[in-house]
Amino acid sequence: MSKNIKLIQAIKDKGKNIEAEMSFFDHLEVLRWHIIRSVIAISIFAIISFSYFEQLFDTIIMGPKKPEFWTYQMMCKVGDALNLEGFCVKNLNFNLISTEVGSQFMLTINGSLLIALFLGFPYLLFEVWLFIKPALTKIERKSAQGFVFYATILFFLGALFGYFIVVPLSINFLANYTLSPEIHNNFTTDNWLSTIATLTLGCGIIFLLPILIFILSKIGIMTPEFMRASRRYAILIILTIAAIITPTADILTLLTVSAPMFILYEVSIMVSANVKKRKEQEEKEFYNS
Repeated sequence: MSKNIKLIQAIKDKGKNIEAEMSFFDHLEVLRWHIIRSVIAISIFAIISFSYFEQLFDTIIMGPKKPEFWTYQMMCKVGDALNLEGFCVKNLNFNLISTEVGSQFMLTINGSLLIALFLGFPYLLFEVWLFIKPALTKIERKSAQGFVFYATILFFLGALFGYFIVVPLSINFLANYTLSPEIHNNFTTDNWLSTIATLTLGCGIIFLLPILIFILSKIGIMTPEFMRASRRYAILIILTIAAIITPTADILTLLTVSAPMFILYEVSIMVSANVKKRKEQEEKEFYNS
């Protein structure tokens, strides 16, 4: 009987909170200011990137094209240590070309915006957190503490993995793949920038998997039992994604790209199990109080 009374009281309290919530248009106004501040932040980072774009272009964007790139040097050392013939990257068989009048200027603009988006990602997460925070209960806010910090760390780890591992491995294979000696590899600057940005930012987003699992587990959609039962399908999906990202027949490369994804999946299972354990503990404390 007392449990039913507590449950009814909890429903009433929730109803009072709903009545106290802002109207739909108030939410739109708040969202508008979050978007404005985010745009301003990205614009500031874009201006800074534009001012130093020549150095950023030569060091970051053109880095994976140079045989002295850090990853290629490590591949040469690993190849020499393990006696793997052809593992060392000494030449990348392609040239970058500009095919339109304003393509180099647009490369500067687009490159500055992409670098600004990368640098401003933590602030974008912070604005997202500020927007959703008022809608959360006290318990939900407490459980979501560190959202911006952990999401930022995971994103940057994924982006670094994409830039230093996935990008050079993919470029090395695709640039040196030859269908016919009559065909010469001349890639446009837009295609080059798009490839680097897609693989780098894509890996950064993939590394946010534990955060996504945490959210899905909190709302009851995902459970650790389901993830453990689906592990074999997850392995197949991860290998497929790794094969798409790095279209190469090299098993070592495939395993190098897929290994972090396997680790992320196992970490996500632990995150989901921890969320379930906390929910069960909170329910037990609620009924015992």
